[in-house]
Amino acid sequence: MLPFSIQIQDGAPASDQILLAVRKALLTGQMKAGDEFPSVRTLSQELKISPTTAHKVVLLLKDAGWLNSRPGIGMVVTVPEQPDLPERLTQLTPACRSLLKEAADLNLTLEQIIAHLKSL
Repeated sequence: MLPFSIQIQDGAPASDQILLAVRKALLTGQMKAGDEFPSVRTLSQELKISPTTAHKVVLLLKDAGWLNSRPGIGMVVTVPEQPDLPERLTQLTPACRSLLKEAADLNLTLEQIIAHLKSL
């Protein structure tokens, strides 16, 4: 059984969806630093994804500082230091610009966008 919840949906890469689910589990305390992380094989079998996709997820989590390799144990959850608020918001800037452009094309107001985001 996986230490996080996910139902993979069509429309977005499975690896992106899994990364979001894992980060959410870490941020909400569902998974904690020191917990063992499932192997590539377990991820692949449990989520019915290719081993290549599962391996990509593990590598991305490791590169982001969320996992650490421990000899004889496997991957262990770590919690990296979070950048400060301005840096985290800067990472959202491209997506925000894209959202605002799309919303303008659809004649949506900022209030409508905010209401929709809150509903999600």
